[in-house]
Amino acid sequence: MRFVKCPRCELNYIPENEEYCPVCKREMKGERHEDPIELCSICNENPVMPGRDVCFECYKEMTQQQTRPDSDDEVDNEDQEVDIGIEDVTDIEEIDLGDMTDSDVPPEIGVQLSLEEEQSKELDMDVDDEESEYEDN
Repeated sequence: MRFVKCPRCELNYIPENEEYCPVCKREMKGERHEDPIELCSICNENPVMPGRDVCFECYKEMTQQQTRPDSDDEVDNEDQEVDIGIEDVTDIEEIDLGDMTDSDVPPEIGVQLSLEEEQSKELDMDVDDEESEYEDN
């Protein structure tokens, strides 16, 4: 026996000798198929929220319990510092640049170049690199 998709809904598979799936047959007759209401898995009293297995009340209680600490131990753990081996900013020494003279500073620093000059320097460097590659071969 082969199964084919229902020609009306194209969702359900039906035996080859059937014309429509049971869902489409019911809809064409005008019958309504109502799903039974699912009850909350915790309290078994209220209907569940869409996409969940608990009702709104139980869900609200669960989220409140997760956000507040249950004991003082958790609060104490949050206050403890953890040493990860990185120096604190206050422990880092400043670099003293007072001993440097103008002769110690490279000439490129402090010189402002235009974008066109930078691009032409890069192009010259690329051309030099290409020429050196050809010379090596």
